[in-house]
Amino acid sequence: MSKSRRVAASALITAAALALTACGSGDPATTGGGSKAVAKPAALPTRDVVSDVRPDRAAVALLPADLRKGGTLTLATAVGGAPPGTSYLPDGKTLVGQDIDFADAAARTLGLKLKREAAGFETILPALDSGKFDLGVGNFGVTDERRKVIDFVTYINDGQGFAVRKDSKLGKVTDLTQLCGLNVATGAGTTFEATLDAAKKLCAAAGKKDYRVQTYADSAALWGSLQQGRSDVVMSTINGLRFAVEQQPGLRFLNEFHRLDVGFAFKKGTPLAPAFRAAVNQLIKDGTYRRILKKWGTVPSGIGESRISPPEIK
Repeated sequence: MSKSRRVAASALITAAALALTACGSGDPATTGGGSKAVAKPAALPTRDVVSDVRPDRAAVALLPADLRKGGTLTLATAVGGAPPGTSYLPDGKTLVGQDIDFADAAARTLGLKLKREAAGFETILPALDSGKFDLGVGNFGVTDERRKVIDFVTYINDGQGFAVRKDSKLGKVTDLTQLCGLNVATGAGTTFEATLDAAKKLCAAAGKKDYRVQTYADSAALWGSLQQGRSDVVMSTINGLRFAVEQQPGLRFLNEFHRLDVGFAFKKGTPLAPAFRAAVNQLIKDGTYRRILKKWGTVPSGIGESRISPPEIK
């Protein structure tokens, strides 16, 4: 069965983005009470906010010499998240999302062309080190552990949050021990998975049963696990969670847990970082940056200045 047919067969359609990026479990989506919870696909914003961007001479001058006259970079794009994450339009070919707009705008500011390749979130960072890609986007949070092997150029602030079914008794999560004994769904290879794995020992120390971390490679399966009661809570990006719960009946955004800077990812020691930082700062200055944020409904996540591999927000 083709990907588009498999997705259409699933009753868990959270948005047009989810419907065309990964197939769900195939089971009918239900709320905790057993009633069907089918959401009407949301129209993805497609208005053009970047085509007017022109090269900035000062930013271009920071590029390596061989790229200053219309060079091409290979961009790895993580696909499969709910908007504002990268998703396919109904044609099954065109990628849209906040990361797409930021990458395109930065490339235009530098007079560069992008060869875009869709890739799994968990495969992009290792592939940067091997030289397969020049840069990657996928809402990559800047952590101290990642900074050891990856260079980042920040362009937004997002972070970690939680969502549950509306019938959940779980309140605002301020300490991960509140999750003890629960099934927690999250994306594979993400900072959420790393955070949860590192904190599991806290449950035993508190004399409580460990929580179970359930990882998923695509969003449709992740949300299906919550809707159908196989998981009790989802940990994911703040902006992605807010969008997803608006599209699905029976769910609610619980709270923000921890903010992180998000950046373009590069191989450690890349000479591209200063140029991309200058490009992002130019986009902030000329207003393109805010137009992208407004398009995707993420104005509260905007930053005042781009930085290269800043320390993790604690």
